[in-house]
Amino acid sequence: MEVESVLVTGANRGIGLEFVRQLVQLPQPPRFVFATYRDRNTVEALKKIRDASKETQVILIKMDIRQADQIETARKIIEDMVGDKRLNLLINNAGALRWKGFSEITEEDLLFHFSTNTVGPVMVLKAMLPLLQRAADPKSGGMNASRAAVLNISAGGGSIAQLTEQTPKEFLEIMSYRTSKAALNMAMRVVALTVKEKGVLVVNMCPGWVKTDMGTEKAHLEVTESISCMLETLIQLKESHHGAFLDRNGKTIPF
Repeated sequence: MEVESVLVTGANRGIGLEFVRQLVQLPQPPRFVFATYRDRNTVEALKKIRDASKETQVILIKMDIRQADQIETARKIIEDMVGDKRLNLLINNAGALRWKGFSEITEEDLLFHFSTNTVGPVMVLKAMLPLLQRAADPKSGGMNASRAAVLNISAGGGSIAQLTEQTPKEFLEIMSYRTSKAALNMAMRVVALTVKEKGVLVVNMCPGWVKTDMGTEKAHLEVTESISCMLETLIQLKESHHGAFLDRNGKTIPF
């Protein structure tokens, strides 16, 4: 994958941080990686990557994906930096998870997950779409990640079809998270069909159950393996994958 510029949301920890780390280590790394965070006290690891990077300029941007003014500020920073090259890849990674089942659920908990995991990514994409579209140049060929793409980090937990009576009961204790990811999958399918003629590839991908603060130590996958697989899959995606929901290896997940 050869891209000039990438935006990674929620880049200060876990999956987002590892995306930044592996992107700058690519054989032909991006010229720019824009890495967003919410809390200034959580960016030490990002700063180390930024300071060690020789070929990629890593730009740290404070952005809460639930705040429209911060999204707009980030868009202006990116546009000023990339110039005519525009934005090639948006990795919509920022998200949240709280463990609450139906018996403990509150309106606040549902709205928190929906605003963070569904509304936020949609609004980020809406703001960045003009920059992605300028990079797409649909006349030059089919869709691919090296031209212009959006990778939305979803979750298998958002698949209604895969939630059955055989699902371990503990995974019912993330009701709001599951609901918000199911909504994200639908929202981004609508977006994909809406912007198809603009040449911007839009896909949802499940990284697997990853050992991060969110995934906990019970998870099966190391974060390095998960992101390596997703990047390898991303390189292979094309127009036929537009609007798809995939696992990290490129296998279709039922909605």
